Order: sequence, then C-alpha cells, then structure tokens
Amino acid sequence: MQNSKSEYRVEMNGISKSFGVVSVLQDVDFKVKQGEIHALLGENGAGKSTLIKILSGVHQKDSGKVFLNGTEINPKNTHDGQVLGISVVYQELSLVNDLSVAENIYLHKLGASKFWMNWKELIKDAQELINSLGFEIDASAIVRDLSIVQKQVVEIAKALSEDTKVLVLDEPTTVFDPTDTKKLFDNLFRLKEKGIAVIYISHHLDEIFEIADSITVLKDGTDTGSMPVSGIDKDGVIHLMIGRELKDLYPYRDAIIGEVPIFEVKNLTARDTLVNDVSFNVRQGEVLGIAGLGGSGRTETAKLIFGADRKKSGTLLLDNIEIKTKSPVDAVAYGVGLVSEDRKEEGVFLPLSIRKNISVTNFGAIAGKLGFISLDKEHTNVSGLIGKLNIKTPSSEVIVKNLSGGNQQKVALAKWLSIDSKVIIIDEPTRGVDVGAKVEIYNLINEAAKKGVAVVVISSDMPEIIGISDRIVVMHKGSIYGELPKEKFSEENILRYAIGEALKE
Repeated sequence: MQNSKSEYRVEMNGISKSFGVVSVLQDVDFKVKQGEIHALLGENGAGKSTLIKILSGVHQKDSGKVFLNGTEINPKNTHDGQVLGISVVYQELSLVNDLSVAENIYLHKLGASKFWMNWKELIKDAQELINSLGFEIDASAIVRDLSIVQKQVVEIAKALSEDTKVLVLDEPTTVFDPTDTKKLFDNLFRLKEKGIAVIYISHHLDEIFEIADSITVLKDGTDTGSMPVSGIDKDGVIHLMIGRELKDLYPYRDAIIGEVPIFEVKNLTARDTLVNDVSFNVRQGEVLGIAGLGGSGRTETAKLIFGADRKKSGTLLLDNIEIKTKSPVDAVAYGVGLVSEDRKEEGVFLPLSIRKNISVTNFGAIAGKLGFISLDKEHTNVSGLIGKLNIKTPSSEVIVKNLSGGNQQKVALAKWLSIDSKVIIIDEPTRGVDVGAKVEIYNLINEAAKKGVAVVVISSDMPEIIGISDRIVVMHKGSIYGELPKEKFSEENILRYAIGEALKE
C-alpha cells in the first residue's frame, strides 16, 4: 500500500553493493521528490550506474532499503522495475537493430495478444509518441539504419511508452547537438509538470545547472552530499566529485604545427548522399575540429575515410600520396585510426580483456624477432596507457564489458594511442566521461599532436571543440559549409555555419 505521506517518489537508504571482493557502493542514501529533476553526479566508476541498476532491478543490493512512494520495493529484474513504473535510458543503447522503431518502442507489447498484433495501430502510436517529442523519425524504419542520435531518441521514446513514474536518463545528450538537447530539456520540463521524478546522470555541468533542481554526488561508492542546485556552484560540484580543484579543463596547446597538410580529403562523396563533396585538410601536429548538427554527415565522413563505409567518389592523400582505404584494415596499414562514437558496437571488444583490446591494433610493435608477442613489451605498453588514461581497474585482465562506460571509452582511445598513427580521427572523444577524465583525454590528444600526429576531433560539445581545436570546419547537410580560424571561434559562429547561415560582419 502506498504511503501518501512520503514527500519522496524514490528513497534509497543505506544501499551497499559488492561484486566479489570489489565494493562498489557503501551505505549510500539517495532521495528524489515527485516532479523533481535530480542530477546524480560522480566520476566514472563512482557507482552511479550500479545504484540505478539496483533501483530498476538489474542488480540486487547487499543491504539497505528502497522505497517508491513510501512503500518498500525489491525489484528482482528489469520487468519488475518497469511494472513499478521505473524506466531507464542507459548510456549504452539496448535496441534490437533488426526490428523497426515501433517494434522497439513497444517491445513489451509484442506477443501480448493471443491472436494478432494490430501493426498499423502500433506504428501509428509509435509515430505519435516520437512526434510528441519533437523529432522526425519514421516509426516503420529499421533501427539498424538510424543514426546514433536517432537511436537515442528511440530509447527515450521506449522509456516513455509505459506508465512511467520515475525516468532515469544516463548521459542522454552525449550525441545530441544543441538543438536536439533543447528539445530533450523541453520534454523533461513537461514530464516534471506531470509529477514524474527525473533522475539525470551527466558529466556536462552546464546542463545540470540549466535543468536540475537538486544534485547528489557519489565518490568512490559513497555519497558526498545532496543539495539544491541553487546552493552550490560548478567548482563546488567538481570538488565533491574529484576531491580537488579543476583549474584548466582545456590544456594549453603548444604543439608545433606543420606548414603543409599531411592529410587531405578531396571531394569525398558517399553512395547514399549523406556525405557530398567534402574537402578538408589537416597538418602535422594540428588538432582539426569538425562541428555540425546531428545528421550533418560528420560521423559518416569519418567512416568513409576509415573504409568502414564505401565511398562513391573522392580522393585521400597522405603525405601527398593517394591512399585507398577500401576497408579499416587498409586504413590501419596506412596509419589512419578511428575512435568511433559508438563504442559498444564499434569501439571496443566487450568480451575481451583490457589488455587484448589495447594490443589488438599494435601486434607489430609488441612482437619479438620471430613474430611472437613479447609479454614484457605488451605489459609495459598496456600498463603505461592504463596509467596515463587513469583507467579504473584492478588489472589489465578485467573484461571490458565489466568496466563503467567512461572507462570503456578510455580503452577505446588507448587502442589507437598505442600505435604510431599518422592520422587519428576521434568521434565524440569524451562521450560519457567525467570532468576529471576529460582533462586526461585532452592531454593525450595534445601529446599525440606534439608527436606530429594529425588529429581530427568530431564533437557535439561546442565548448569542447572550441577548447581543444586549432582550426574548426563546420558541416551542414553533408558538406563542409565553413571554416573557422582560432580567432573566430565562438559558439555563435559554429551554430551559424551549422544551420547554413553566414557569419555576422
């Protein structure tokens, strides 16, 4: 029976959880009111995802109590959580690629009828739900054919397709551009007005201070405090998260940039026209940023260069010599690496260890004279990268799927930073990464540039791309619309080019 006197929609008291000998949560308290947007913050590995998985029934707590509307609950699985009205959109997408958008949204309804499904009504309902969120996605489309931004929207629609009382969003905007992010925030404000409790996990502190009412910070599996957003500033949040001040988020760029381009893309066009006549270049030691709205063709351009997708036409030049990347194997052989935006599907091998993930691109450098892998060389290389990137793990033999999302991203980066690449393309480098780890990643990008690597960074985070780039090109509808030198960097200028407008004089 519901305790109507409880002021909290969710109460988690004294929650502890260990996996084997590893303690993940220790006596954590977490409370969220009805109609509140409550931010849950912390570094990668702080315990945020584990706490949410206990709430939703994925994991079972070792001790403590969980209450929903004042009544104690003990969900044993995700179905129990969904029945209770707890919907979670995880950082790692969990859609069925071979089903349609509508089938994914109403997956819980498939097979519910004893006779037949009314497919026309199912698609109609799904389309209305997506349209209500302000996005244009065909409900009958196959999920495999969607962009990662569109997949994220489908995940959110799926979470809202049931009688939701608590909505949890784990890093929902990491692939969104500012326009998509605003649409999401407008929807969250509407849900708040309906009395839904929203738990919002994000490393983007600007977002937290824009939409959240309260925050709770986890550090090393304990809660360091809960408070209204009005009672703290960004520096205070960072101090609670990492225990130190963070003075310089974007490190000083001091790489020596070459006079002439080391890598050139000329008139690159995709077979499906998502990329049309794209041309740009990047010099040795330069960090070139590629900005643009979702669907502008940034990721598709990277995949064409890397040979993951087949191009219709266009030329790639490395050291002024034409290269042909008909496959990723070709690209790697030429010294071109790609850190994908979708780490789960394309960035890491989830069932393999950290060691194997890092070493897989670099067998030549860690092999002995007879071609066998030198375990000493491999250990030195892998341990060095784990230390540099501060990958939180007790051992390099830990399976990557058991790491937090942010630490998985670090492994994806380490895989390419371990080889002597001439060109590295990094798509959304800090997706799902905490503020402390962002600095570590930016420093590594700087290190790569100092070694003479040409670095191309694709990012939806405008402060990030401004902070780490030497030059920025902006894409609009599959083409390069404009280029910005450092003295013209601003969010307004990037956005103007991204929507196809000229800069103000």
